[in-house]
Amino acid sequence: MKSIKYIIALLLFTASGQFTAKAADLNTAINNVVKSYLHIKNALAADNGKEANEEAKKFTAVLKEVSPAITDTKQKAAWDKYAEKLRFDGEHISESDKIAHQREHFGSLSTNILAVLKAFPANDKVLYKQYCPMARKSWISESAIIKNPYYGKAMIECGVTKETLKTR
Repeated sequence: MKSIKYIIALLLFTASGQFTAKAADLNTAINNVVKSYLHIKNALAADNGKEANEEAKKFTAVLKEVSPAITDTKQKAAWDKYAEKLRFDGEHISESDKIAHQREHFGSLSTNILAVLKAFPANDKVLYKQYCPMARKSWISESAIIKNPYYGKAMIECGVTKETLKTR
C-alpha cells in the first residue's frame, strides 16, 4: 500500500513538473513573439522600412516556436484564431519595401498581437497599449514614451497610452 502511495506521489510530482515546464515554454515562446513584434514597431517608428522588412522575417520565424500542443483548450482556440493572421501580416511587412504598405499591415498585426496578449497573459515586462488618433490605430510598446510607428519621425510623439499590460 505504501509503495502505491509513493508511486502516485511520484507520478503527480512528475506531471506537475511537466506542466510547469510546458507553461514556461509557452510563456517564453509568446514573449519571443512579442519581442520580435516590438522590433518591427521600433523600425517603423524610426522610418526604417528595410529594418522593418528584416525584423518581420524574424517575426514569422519566431511564430513557429509557439506550439499549440503546449496550450490549454481555450488558448489553443485563441492561437488557432490569430496565428495565421499574425503570419499573414508579418509576411506582408517582410515582402514589402514600401513603408506605407508595411504600416498598413502593422495596424492589423498590432490588433492581433494585442488579442494574443489578452489570451496569453505571459508578458515578462510591462507593456503599453498606445493609440494614435490621427491613424486611428493602436500598437503595443515596451515604453510609456510615445514613439508612433504609423507616422514615424513626422509625428513621433502623436499618441496616448490607453492601457498598461502588467507582467504575468
